[in-house]
Amino acid sequence: LSLYSSPACESKYVEDPQTQLEEGVSHLRHVMEPYTAWCQHVLMILITKTLSHYIRALCSDFFSEGYGFLQNPPAGFYPRLGVIGFAGIVGLFLARGSKIKKLVYPAGLMGIGASMYYPQQAVAIAKVAGTQVYDWSLQGYIAVESLWKDN
Repeated sequence: LSLYSSPACESKYVEDPQTQLEEGVSHLRHVMEPYTAWCQHVLMILITKTLSHYIRALCSDFFSEGYGFLQNPPAGFYPRLGVIGFAGIVGLFLARGSKIKKLVYPAGLMGIGASMYYPQQAVAIAKVAGTQVYDWSLQGYIAVESLWKDN
């Protein structure tokens, strides 16, 4: 027995003959292919035009509102924005090492800074986030429990 050579294979690939149903489906797919391609093309054009129109309208509203807000900001808006942005930069400097730290530290410090200036909005966001996390954990628990019972 040699370690570097393998015995010659004597196997042969034999394809199963197609059944009458498979041939019929194949023929139908070949006949319908130009029509389905045309339908896909028309559908793609419609979706693209509809989405581009919707996105243009949405962005114009969003940016016009944002521009108007930045032209006449409430009192103390820019100093607050500076503190929140500075907290994010400090988070980037503190997050040396892993990529997870680079995501968590800046976002966490910015969230803490924003919650100091906007406590009511922070409480509302925390309530919604807490409910979502509870729902996701409950779904995960149910999924693990069903897997455990199945086994």
